[in-house]
Amino acid sequence: MAVRRRPRDTGAGERPAPDGDAAMEIAAHYLGTRPRTRWELERRLRRAAASDEVIADTLDRLAAIGYVDDTAFTRWWAEQRDRHAPRGRRMVEAELRQRGVPRDVLESLRGSELSEPGPDEILPSTEADRAQAALQRHLKGRPLPDDAKARQRVGAFLMRRGFDPEAVRATLRAAARVEIDDD
Repeated sequence: MAVRRRPRDTGAGERPAPDGDAAMEIAAHYLGTRPRTRWELERRLRRAAASDEVIADTLDRLAAIGYVDDTAFTRWWAEQRDRHAPRGRRMVEAELRQRGVPRDVLESLRGSELSEPGPDEILPSTEADRAQAALQRHLKGRPLPDDAKARQRVGAFLMRRGFDPEAVRATLRAAARVEIDDD
């Protein structure tokens, strides 16, 4: 059964462009689900047909009260990735670029680790630790395959997750050593 969608009203009932307060309301509602980048909020306000001046004022007001901070968003995103679906640094940076994080923010955080665990949290801090966490999550308690072809597929899986080749090789070697030690 096909789902029917309501046609968009493009005639006389068109909504007026939002003013400053309405734009703040739209942005606050959009920020209600998760943190957003400045670029994402700008796109949302443009979709609502806000003027350039209203968009700039709204984004500046939100930045002043701390609701829009691309650096904080970058750290939050990397922490969420480490906690729920570990990815390599390259993949995390690509995802952040897709969300409009400026290049200078990424470059300033590139030297330091993107996510810094709190005192009571234990999150992977290095690329190899993140690769190990991704491998454990992928294997779901199963042993690492003995077959060379199967190990190659596991390595390709980690490479697709954005881990660099050195981290993948080190992770696979370490996992193989652990299994030998367990026997």
